[in-house]
This record gives sequence, C-alpha cells and structure tokens, in this order.
Amino acid sequence: MRKFEKKNMKAFWHRIRFKYKLSFFNESTLEEVWSFRMSQLSAFLVLAIFAFFLITVTSLIIILTPIRNYLPGYLDVEVRKEILQNALRADSLERVLAMQAFYLNNVTEILTGTMTVDSVREIDSLAFVNADYDIPRTKNEEDFIKTFEEEEKYNLTALNPHHTPTDAVFFYKPVNGILSATFNSNTRHYGVDLVAAPKESVMATLDGTVVFTGFDPRYGNVIQLQHKNGFLSVYKHNELLLKETGDQVIAGEAIAIIGNTGNLSTGPHLHFELWLKGNPVNPQEYIVF
Repeated sequence: MRKFEKKNMKAFWHRIRFKYKLSFFNESTLEEVWSFRMSQLSAFLVLAIFAFFLITVTSLIIILTPIRNYLPGYLDVEVRKEILQNALRADSLERVLAMQAFYLNNVTEILTGTMTVDSVREIDSLAFVNADYDIPRTKNEEDFIKTFEEEEKYNLTALNPHHTPTDAVFFYKPVNGILSATFNSNTRHYGVDLVAAPKESVMATLDGTVVFTGFDPRYGNVIQLQHKNGFLSVYKHNELLLKETGDQVIAGEAIAIIGNTGNLSTGPHLHFELWLKGNPVNPQEYIVF
C-alpha cells in the first residue's frame, strides 16, 4: 500500500512539473515564429503572483485615494464617531452648567437671606446656617433693586444675553490641513486658507443645499452651500466638484477634491469662507482648525 501511495505521489509531481511547449507557426511557410515551455506548477505560480499583485494594487488605491469616501459605511462610521464624541462633550458640559447654576442659585439665596438649612446641606453637610439671620439692606440698595427689576422685567435677552445663531450647531472642519492664512477684512481676505495633501476630500461644514457650482478665473472651481440660521459656506480652488446645484448635503459629506485651480492659488489648498446673513465672519470663531 505504501509503495502504491509513493508511486502515485511521484506520478503526481511528475505530471504537474512536466513542461508543455506552446509554438506559434507562420501559416504560409509553416516556420516556427515563437514558442515557450511551461508546466502546470509554473502556470499556477504565475497566476497566484498576478492575483496577489492585483489585490495589493486595488487595496492601495482604495486606502490612499478619496475613493474610500464612496465605500458603503466608511463615512458613516466617522460621522457616528463624531456624533458620539460630541454627545459625550455636550453631556459633560450640561452637567457642569447644572452644577454652576445650582451654585449661583445658592449664592443668590444666601445674599438675599432666603437660604434654608436643607438646601445648604445639599452642597455641604458641614455648613451651618442661622435661619433667623437676615442681611440688612440700606435704603439705597432697596431703591436700586426696585428700579433694576422694573427696567429688566420685560427684557427677554437677559435670560441669554449671548444668544447666537450657532447655538446647538456643530461645525465640521472642511478639510484636514494646516492653517496658512487667517481672516483679514482689511485686506479683503474674507476667509482662511488650509494647506492639505493633494486629492484630499473637502467636506461640508454643516447640513445644507448646494446653491452654486462653477469656475472662476481667480478662484478656480468654487462651490457654495446654504445652511440654516443664515449661514453660507464657500469653498474655492478645488480640483474637482462632487456635487451639483440643488443637491442636499449633510455635515461631513465629501463635496469636492482639494486642488490648485485659479490665478490666485500657488499650491494645493482650500480657501474657506463663512458668511452670516450677507456679511463675512471669521471661520476661526466657529471652527477649531
């Protein structure tokens, strides 16, 4: 039995290593033009090496080029990660604001003399308060408080004096790059310049609608997005525009490929502008670059 198995194994190796000759002849003269020899084993090795090379090149193209942004689920994972991180930050900030509000409320009650013993013990169980103690007020203080309350009782802005259209709005960085020029209204540079690698994806900073796409001799390929609360974002010097006028985009979605188009461009970069209700604003006041 062992001799039979060895004989079959020897025959198998002999068969796959046996070389076949492929010849090409001239049909008119029957002269052999070209020929080569190849065994089954060498043919299998050549096909395996070619398949490995093809898979490697395809993987590198997907990983190193913006094509990866079009793979199903790739951008969604990054967006969900950003949303989760922002939700955690918002939760932590909400807790800190609640603690500060509670502290300020206690301070107010202490100053007005309306603090109860139980409410103080919520902060510090060792605190001691004399419930019969009342802070006396002078006549000037009483008159000032009464006048102030009359003036401010209909002022709704006193509840939130720093209200801006960006409340509860998160701006995405339009591109991962290095800030090379800042906003300067005196020189009519109404945006920031971000230097990035060639072929890098340009992303929408907020949810919005594409209101303009076109080519400008000075600024190259330009795309503009209209957002909520009166914001308009402008992206200039792009190599390629991925959206058309009227398209709806979401924050963080690729809308263009960074480039070096236009007479005012000296290298691959993005000129990014942010306008609020028709006026240019400094993007650095809303986005951390």
